[in-house]
Amino acid sequence: MALARGFRQLLDEAYARIETVSVSDALDLHADPGVLFVDVRDIRELARDGVIPGSFHAPRGLLEFWVDPDSPYFRGVFGEGRRLVLYCASAWRSALACQTLMEMGVSSVCHLGGGLRAWRDAGGVVVSMPNG
Repeated sequence: MALARGFRQLLDEAYARIETVSVSDALDLHADPGVLFVDVRDIRELARDGVIPGSFHAPRGLLEFWVDPDSPYFRGVFGEGRRLVLYCASAWRSALACQTLMEMGVSSVCHLGGGLRAWRDAGGVVVSMPNG
């Protein structure tokens, strides 16, 4: 099957448009109450690999619906005006999700360069997924 644009091209286009936050900057941002870390990974990954403490889980497949106040699935946490730092395992899904939110008009959004893997490698705390 010949694709007009493959995933690498989609990622390159996203990386050119979005803000990528380094792990060192993200570690500093983590304590800021005006920042919300948003985990876009699959629930099974959260259970297996843990989460950044205090992060909010919004699966990539539902993110647009949870962010839009006109959606019946809107989650109020996205209406609080906080800066959003999206992350996934290695920064592919979060980059595409970040670009989508920007296209929707979310202005204060970025993603974590290198994802959870880079966070952990830099000594960032990862905890077990909370119950519920």
